[in-house]
Amino acid sequence: MNLHEYQSKALFSDYGIGIPTGYVITKLSELDAVLTRIDSRGWVVKAQVHAGARGKAGGVKLVNTPQEAHEVASALLGGSLVTTQTAGKSLPINCLLIEETLAIESELYLSLLVDRVTRTHTFVISSEGGMDIEEVAEKNPEKILSIHIDPTVGVMPYQCREVGFALGLKGEAFKQIGVLMKKFYQLTLDKDISQLEINPLVCTSDNQLIALDAKVNIDSNALYRQPELVKMRDTTQEDAREVKAAEHELNYIALEGDIGCMVNGAGLAMATMDLIKLNGGEPANFLDVGGGATPERVAEAFKLILSSPDVKSILVNIFGGIVRCDLIAEGIIKAVQEVGLTIPVVVRLEGTNVELGREKLAKSGLRIITADGLADAAVKAVELAGK
Repeated sequence: MNLHEYQSKALFSDYGIGIPTGYVITKLSELDAVLTRIDSRGWVVKAQVHAGARGKAGGVKLVNTPQEAHEVASALLGGSLVTTQTAGKSLPINCLLIEETLAIESELYLSLLVDRVTRTHTFVISSEGGMDIEEVAEKNPEKILSIHIDPTVGVMPYQCREVGFALGLKGEAFKQIGVLMKKFYQLTLDKDISQLEINPLVCTSDNQLIALDAKVNIDSNALYRQPELVKMRDTTQEDAREVKAAEHELNYIALEGDIGCMVNGAGLAMATMDLIKLNGGEPANFLDVGGGATPERVAEAFKLILSSPDVKSILVNIFGGIVRCDLIAEGIIKAVQEVGLTIPVVVRLEGTNVELGREKLAKSGLRIITADGLADAAVKAVELAGK
């Protein structure tokens, strides 16, 4: 789960991490009061969407007068934003963050993420802040430093000093980087965060470290432990189909193909998508209905698949282990009838009572094609999609 910048900074503030003075507005009528509260020569108006590269897309603007602030806020608030990180999708701008301007001496990069190779939390730091870290890694890899944290001892003083030297910090800023790293690490542990990022982390003219930007990604598998963070979730920034799927305990990710997929088990779903690609097709989605595929859940899965107007055929690949194949077949028939399906459905069943399940599908009188195996199912689904 992602947080907005202003939500991330609220967490930072709770842990004593320096942030600029700023306020959120959801209506233009709130702007004047906010500008008055911020003692600054100018202001920064920031669109709040779940995406990076907002500045390049026009979502972050520096303004010097209240009139300029109103013009920018009017153009952004209630509109939408497409950045290089939204995959061509427009994200709605429902609120703006108005912040003070700072006298900046240097811009740095600092993040803390889970490194699955080393199985540790890892700091990634660079003196090249304010840029895409991927671009820095490609052009100047020597300017990126990774610090792995041993979970048995946490952040060590020598690691903080190493980061301070690498960033070229001195005096108060050198002291602050160690404190910041320890607070970052504690915040990550307390809130089940998979990635924290400040880009840029700025060093001001009075040698203070301030998080000019903030990004927080929370481990969705741990949300049951974080009820307060769940309240911060903004579903308007997410795919409506994926939000609907979560309500029915379905794992769904929309893709750009025309062959709908409904599978029980994430690994089997990936294999199914691979076979579709191997045979020249394009999957329209990833959809895992789980081990206990009930008729109700199957019906909702079909509705999700059909929410894409591009779908021309559907491949259902179910291994009946926890649930018998004949019950799964009944669920598929009921779901097809309920949603009024008009496109062909290819079904591959394996497991307990598989022959009985196939027999029920064959006698249903519906446009359901059974397959002898997964490879056969993929070939038929691609052919029926008109490939």
